[in-house]
Amino acid sequence: MAETNIITRDQAWELFKTYNKDPFHIQHALTVEGVMRWYARDLGYGAEEDFWGIVGLLHDIDFEEFPNEHCIKAPELLRKGGVGEDIIHGVCSHGYELTVDVKPEHEMEKVLYAADELTGLIWAVAIIRPSKSVQDMEVKSVKKKYKTPAFAAGCSRPVIEKGAAMLGWELDKLIEKTILAMRSCEDVVSQG
Repeated sequence: MAETNIITRDQAWELFKTYNKDPFHIQHALTVEGVMRWYARDLGYGAEEDFWGIVGLLHDIDFEEFPNEHCIKAPELLRKGGVGEDIIHGVCSHGYELTVDVKPEHEMEKVLYAADELTGLIWAVAIIRPSKSVQDMEVKSVKKKYKTPAFAAGCSRPVIEKGAAMLGWELDKLIEKTILAMRSCEDVVSQG
């Protein structure tokens, strides 16, 4: 994916913090950034790791202040911050058919669409585990809670399933890879 006007990670972090203060939103952004970096390396896009990470970091830039305009307000905020159109497309694509009609096209965008909601569900499972960690988590633990609609109800199962289908993956593969990705960034995320 061609990268234009890529900002640095530090610039992206400062831009994100301009619109986000809630510790939950900050943790989620850091989680998705780390997950996206892991996926970039795992799927053979290591040279684009910063790009994938920055899209992950900025994906919910508008959610805290503008929850009713999620992925709609993002382009304005991102352009104001000097972010290129490829990052803007990536960020907005995770709202496909939810709030916008920006379709995930690149593999990175499909991963973001699939993994975003799933990271929330996996963290919710981790919180109730004795270890409070993803380090010892298995797919079956997530699948057990996944089948309970009231558990982490804000994490859309249909979006997760649609994302897996976009990637051409079974749900178990998506869960397994996302657990591995989250293991790689758990220490960074917990430090904020």
